[in-house]
Amino acid sequence: MELHDVWFVLIAVLWIGYFFLEGFDFGVGVLTKLLARDRTEKRVLINTIGPVWDGNEVWLLTAGGATFAAFPEWYATLFSGFYLPLLVILVCLIVRGVAFEYRAKRPEENWQRTWETAIFWCSLIPAFLWGVAFGNIARGVKIDARLEYVGGLGDLLNPYALLGGLVTLSLFTFHGAVFVGLKTVGDIRERARTTALRVGAVTAVLALVFLGWTQADKGDGTSLVALVVAVAALLGALATARVGREGWAFALSGLTIVAAVSMLFLTLFPNVMPSTLNEQWSLTVTNASSSPYTLKIMTWLAAIATPLVLLYQGWTYWVFRKRIGTQHIADAAH
Repeated sequence: MELHDVWFVLIAVLWIGYFFLEGFDFGVGVLTKLLARDRTEKRVLINTIGPVWDGNEVWLLTAGGATFAAFPEWYATLFSGFYLPLLVILVCLIVRGVAFEYRAKRPEENWQRTWETAIFWCSLIPAFLWGVAFGNIARGVKIDARLEYVGGLGDLLNPYALLGGLVTLSLFTFHGAVFVGLKTVGDIRERARTTALRVGAVTAVLALVFLGWTQADKGDGTSLVALVVAVAALLGALATARVGREGWAFALSGLTIVAAVSMLFLTLFPNVMPSTLNEQWSLTVTNASSSPYTLKIMTWLAAIATPLVLLYQGWTYWVFRKRIGTQHIADAAH
């Protein structure tokens, strides 16, 4: 296997890790409006992801940086062609981070409600737009002979990509509801399970249509295996959530994300951005990659740094592993 193939796999792993981890905290952000009944319950939901949300975003920074270094042509075409949706995502992530930090700085109800609304919308919008972006990457976009994107914003808003956005939004919300059930106690835990079952049923329908469409369009035997795993894991997550086994449900909803994103990358390889104008103009792991020397240096650095990051993040989740409920929220915590 060539180094550019190795880095394609590593970048896929980084995006999978990002969607697995950031997926549930996007979902929790959406659930602050759908699940919480009062301000105290909103604080419970926010506290479930408070210690980890910023660490989850490290995976996005690493995926973007790795793409820039390993596949500069891919990075340039992706970020220039998808400039507006990626800018919206970036702004949402910035506002969302500020909202987490500033929400409790003042006790006024209007102040806190404003930041809670920001958390909701700045979780929902990226959860949807990431699906639109990756739907377009998997489907292919208008790339010309100069390896540049020549389409417009309207080209990105096609039915396949929009369906992909609905899939990621519903799947992340389901993943978040299962996480809330895993991390809370009392009435909010029970309502999280009910919400997970309702959202999960919608997710199953949307995901089956989207993944089936992907398989019919560009799939092979390997991607079919990933599709089967994704569907089986999602059904398993629903079944275990129904009987209150939140740990298994969370693991299986995470496996659904892993298998679904893996399927998209499997249908993509050896391309990184297919061209819908001419197959010969597609960006591939070969024509979009950096030099072998650059990839070699990156591989050594990744081999040293990655285990340290995984150990640190795993330790963080272990430290903050206990469940919380409304009884743990102080009356004057501002």
